[in-house]
Amino acid sequence: MNFPDFIHPDVDLAARNTLALPGRAAFYAEITAPKQLVALAGKLAVRRFVLGGGSNLVVSGDFDGLMLHMAIAGRELAGEDADAWYVRAGAGENWHDFVLWTLARGWPGLENLVLIPGTVGAAPTQNISAYGVELAERFATLEACDTRSGRSVHFARSDCRFGYRDSIFKQEGWHLDGQLAVTAVTFRLPKIWRGVTRYGGVAAELAAREIRTANAEQIAAAVIAVRQRRLPDPRDLPNAGSFFHNPVVDAKTAESLQTVHPDLPCFAQPDGRVKLSAGWLIEQCGWKGKKLGPVGMYEKHALVLVNAGGASGADVVVLMRAIQRDVREKFGIRLSPEPVFL
Repeated sequence: MNFPDFIHPDVDLAARNTLALPGRAAFYAEITAPKQLVALAGKLAVRRFVLGGGSNLVVSGDFDGLMLHMAIAGRELAGEDADAWYVRAGAGENWHDFVLWTLARGWPGLENLVLIPGTVGAAPTQNISAYGVELAERFATLEACDTRSGRSVHFARSDCRFGYRDSIFKQEGWHLDGQLAVTAVTFRLPKIWRGVTRYGGVAAELAAREIRTANAEQIAAAVIAVRQRRLPDPRDLPNAGSFFHNPVVDAKTAESLQTVHPDLPCFAQPDGRVKLSAGWLIEQCGWKGKKLGPVGMYEKHALVLVNAGGASGADVVVLMRAIQRDVREKFGIRLSPEPVFL
């Protein structure tokens, strides 16, 4: 098979996923420019997978296709108008570093999303959200490449079909079959800015710092402090962040559950449904800090699945199914995993 010289055979994936699960890619390419994707178009009849930071990935073993690791760099002020700054970043930019960069330049809006692991290019796929802010609220446009034809594709916000931790990229399975690779994302950051501090952990942190009216940098610092207390650093304890989606149910179901479990955290949604706390459900089933073989749920946060050492993708699946079973039996709620399974 005639591969371009930037494609490498038989590459270890353990260091390329934050759960540190073992596996090897038959072929691997670090993509630092869109032209590489164009060069591949129509030439490789192999399965493909688009990899970002590996922070939302469960490696189940060896991958028999081509791993496209998006490493396109670059960040700039692409434009502005009376209402907003438009900031563009390459898909391979580290998300946390990008957020800090925008704040340092006086462009607020992403501060609640600080310290989320991963890359800029992967963020829209998941429609990342935290502490009252969704990426969709700050999204402007997205550039991508159809890896089969080499054609450039552009998405406006309305094209992305954003939902809670969801987007067209997940709905169509493009993140799984490698057909579409995000190359750059442009964000709309408002000039008339209002900080979002209503979530308890952030509000309490700001109060502890005796900050009454927080600016964007202070909100970011509070979010970082809260996340660092609750979540393990993947470099110290391999994990993929929040492992399950917070389930969203109809109002009647939520009311029924709260009648039996009055402490159940519930969050009303704009469409009338109610979001439940997956971490609370898991903790009530006794899984917080509990291990099953080499994997378990973090002792400080029941929603975070961790690899204590030597785990495989199969170990993760066994634990995941055990937790899903217990939550379903106790609450009648089915939990869905957030990570992509490769």
